[in-house]
Amino acid sequence: MADKQGSSSRSSSADKKRKRVADSDFNSQIDNVDSFNDEEILSLEKSLTFSDTLVALRMMRAQFPKLEKVLKRDKVLRVFKLTTGQDDHAVMFLEDYIHQIDTVSKKIETRKEGDFAVFGWFKSHVIMSKLEPSVAHEELCSLLSAGGKVKDEQISLLVNAGILTRQLIDPNIYWFAIPNIGSILKGISQGRKELLSFLNRRKFKEMMLSSLEKKRLRFSSLDMRFHLRDLIGSGHLQTFQSPTGIVVRVLKD
Repeated sequence: MADKQGSSSRSSSADKKRKRVADSDFNSQIDNVDSFNDEEILSLEKSLTFSDTLVALRMMRAQFPKLEKVLKRDKVLRVFKLTTGQDDHAVMFLEDYIHQIDTVSKKIETRKEGDFAVFGWFKSHVIMSKLEPSVAHEELCSLLSAGGKVKDEQISLLVNAGILTRQLIDPNIYWFAIPNIGSILKGISQGRKELLSFLNRRKFKEMMLSSLEKKRLRFSSLDMRFHLRDLIGSGHLQTFQSPTGIVVRVLKD
């Protein structure tokens, strides 16, 4: 009995050691995921569980042209409302969003040099404390005032930069926005239509996933895998296992 217990203990210890080594190697891979090529990303995807949201988002960012509540609370991600559909949202790494703000602020022209301070106030006092996709005008002014006296011209500067957009229903509410996202939104809408149209023209409205991933869309610069995830997630497409591999089928137009 003692020998069995000792053997079991040594086996358990060895298993834990191997797991620590595997976890270390895995974390090392994740740290460098932005530099992976497509084959490396696909290999890593197969080794992940669906619960690893952060890693999945990093992989999608690596494939994207240059939500969890916990990740939002820890100021890792931001969620944005999109105009491509009622339930459409974008998830963006906070570091990428700040980089976008810095880039667009350098291109804004204004006669008053002091107005540029509002971009710094916005980064320091608004996006770091307001995690929701929208903000009311009064609350926005209150948060910005932590940096200095806020003027209407400075709010307009944020809107003109594409960092904020007014809600159509209630102009007193602003959506947080991603600057220069217009071409991406166009690609999302057109890519959805093109992919669904292509599948709907097939006899059974379905196609092997491996073949579909190799197709190139004419009207979208986004990766085919992005559109597949998008339409599967929204319930327009479904996947199922067949004897010859995974099949993608249209559920609704």
